[in-house]
Amino acid sequence: MRRQRVGQDIFRRALLQYWEGRCAVTGLSDPALLRASHIVPWSECVSNAHRLNVNNGLLLSALWDAAFDAGLVSFDDDGAALISDQISSEAGQLLGSASRLRRQLSSEQRNFLRQHRRRWQPQIVLEP
Repeated sequence: MRRQRVGQDIFRRALLQYWEGRCAVTGLSDPALLRASHIVPWSECVSNAHRLNVNNGLLLSALWDAAFDAGLVSFDDDGAALISDQISSEAGQLLGSASRLRRQLSSEQRNFLRQHRRRWQPQIVLEP
């Protein structure tokens, strides 16, 4: 159990550095409200290298993280948000105000996000 926490701390620090301490979508910079979100979940990674790979993560605000982990949002290859029609209208309005990632995606990030989209199909909307 401790090994996983140490790994998650390393992963979080790497994402904080990569995303310059800001949510990948909203730009929120409050560390207490930021989550190191795995694109492919920790439990489904094939190796520790995948678990700790900064390209397998997004630094997200708590709301975006919860929606992403539940498969209610994902991102296309250009970083545009894909929002499920299963999300509540209230949450959809809050999420809809920020509709794309703040940085261009690397090819490795796009590959991880494709896995995320496949995992949650048909729940997520495939067009922004």
